[in-house]
Amino acid sequence: MAGHFAPKRLDTLARRTHLPADFVLNKCATYMKCGKPVHLAERIHDDAFSIVAQYQQEFRGAAEYFQLATNLHRLNRLKWVMEQSVTKTLARKFQISVHQVYRRYGTTLQTRHGRYKGLEVKVQRDGGKEPLVAQWGGIPLRHRRTAILNDQPAPVWNDRTELVERLLADECELCGTHEAVQVHHLRHLKDLKRSGRAPKPAWVQRMAARQRKTLAVCHPCHTAIHLGQPPGKTRT
Repeated sequence: MAGHFAPKRLDTLARRTHLPADFVLNKCATYMKCGKPVHLAERIHDDAFSIVAQYQQEFRGAAEYFQLATNLHRLNRLKWVMEQSVTKTLARKFQISVHQVYRRYGTTLQTRHGRYKGLEVKVQRDGGKEPLVAQWGGIPLRHRRTAILNDQPAPVWNDRTELVERLLADECELCGTHEAVQVHHLRHLKDLKRSGRAPKPAWVQRMAARQRKTLAVCHPCHTAIHLGQPPGKTRT
């Protein structure tokens, strides 16, 4: 069994122990124009929470994928470019200066690796519940000799203000419970299309009808979706 998976694992390991220079250049290009970091116009209409959360998840994905790379420090360039972009995007959204963005959202992030300067956006919730928190920064670029390889990093979700509102409602959209609401995410809406004539599950029909890539669901319903079971019903 071990031998069966060894080639793929070794190939993955080889790809991750060296961070290609063109990877950094290509990623930086996403947040640049004419050689300079710029705001992303398509994100201006998102709320501040979603903007910061998406930038953070995008950078975390790169940092975790190449955590075994001996030249991981190359991502410092990407981090700088992305921070310039996220602050400029927030500045353009609120019609303020980048300096004012840092004054409004700048903070010191406490992590197990130490203290880092970064950004933090909080969305307060009613009923004494902990606020929703989105952060930028606090991801150390430290070479690791060992790590758990993961070819399916956490998805980046972004459905604008609507998603935050649904999370604040703290209600499962399938069964109505108010316990441990989380986000089920699809990478592409086309993933809702299935081959064959079998009826699509109710949760698939709902996401397709609303053209959504996310659903706010409780933990049992989320687990049922991934297990291919009908969510929204009492399970034993």
